[in-house]
Amino acid sequence: MTRLATAWLVYRVTDSAFLLGVVSFAGQIPSFFIPPLAGVWVDRWDRHKVLVATQVLAMLQSLAMAALTLSGYINMSWVIGLTLFQGIVNAVEIPTRQSFVVLMIEDRADLSNAIALNSSNFNAARLVGPAIAGAVVAAVGEGYCFLIDGISYIAVIVGLLAMKLAKDERPRSDKHVWHEITEGWKYVTGSAPIRTILIFLAVIGIVGAPYTVLTPMIAGQILRGGAHTLGFLMAASGVGALVCAVGLVLRKTVVGLARLMAIAVTMFGVGCVFLGMSQLFWISMMLMAITGYGLMNQIVASNTIVQTVVEDDKRGRVMSFYTIALLGSAPIGSLLSGSLAARIGVQATFVASGIACALAAGWFWRQLPEIRQAIRPRYADLGIIPEA
Repeated sequence: MTRLATAWLVYRVTDSAFLLGVVSFAGQIPSFFIPPLAGVWVDRWDRHKVLVATQVLAMLQSLAMAALTLSGYINMSWVIGLTLFQGIVNAVEIPTRQSFVVLMIEDRADLSNAIALNSSNFNAARLVGPAIAGAVVAAVGEGYCFLIDGISYIAVIVGLLAMKLAKDERPRSDKHVWHEITEGWKYVTGSAPIRTILIFLAVIGIVGAPYTVLTPMIAGQILRGGAHTLGFLMAASGVGALVCAVGLVLRKTVVGLARLMAIAVTMFGVGCVFLGMSQLFWISMMLMAITGYGLMNQIVASNTIVQTVVEDDKRGRVMSFYTIALLGSAPIGSLLSGSLAARIGVQATFVASGIACALAAGWFWRQLPEIRQAIRPRYADLGIIPEA
């Protein structure tokens, strides 16, 4: 709701595509620089307390946006500043939340189901939230979207405080922060499964960026539609993602997820190619569902495998690099896709993006034997597969 309300507020006040890009960049860029430092903090501090603190800060940000908008004192300096602040909070919150999932799961065998269930919640929100926001903005304005968001954090904070968790037994480190960042980086680069998965995730984040950045132009320029057309396309993508998440929730094991991920990203790439060629709304709707399925599969499968194999004392740092691969690549991909579309057109950009994604999936497929060999001992230690 808040993301749509912020975008509409900027558009209404400025009528500037450039400032829309600036606000989006302000919200994304902290995820490129802050997560490595945040990962060290997460590995040192109580993840539960850090998560509560980030929710309180995010609540204050939303309430500030609500107060400024409803009072009429909002301007672009406030919007950019508060969006940047929210980006900083998110850059700390995401690796913390990703690491916190494990503390709530007593049986590691349930981890893949828990991550998939979390993703299905996320996509249900992505499907329903913009529709609610559109109605609220049309009825009473953007300020009430921000107010609803701010109030909703109360339930989140109360829920977190009500949790009964086992005592955190991790030894406290007295090493220098930079030493721990370097140690985390060496761990990531030295682990074939984690290294390959994060490279794959970052590459798709960059070359697949037209899917998230240029879809409004597909709706308007290619399909000759309006906001409702974009809404249907994004809803179709959300449905595909939900189908994927439910399927992953019902999986009994993490074994085989890497192979499934390679197939799903190939589906995503092929879907983007045909989406760039499509001139018919109903075909584009089906392709959006396919691409939503493929993209969500990669995100959830990557998260599940990495969370399963990582050592717990390095979990925060590794998940911070996961956050960079997932979100830090977005600003780069956004700039590249916009520049390419200006040169060769939206449809050609989608086709090129899809081909690049399919080629990246082919590269990842060739790495699967090495990944399996490296990951098997860890799965055996965890009891996921029988020892050889």
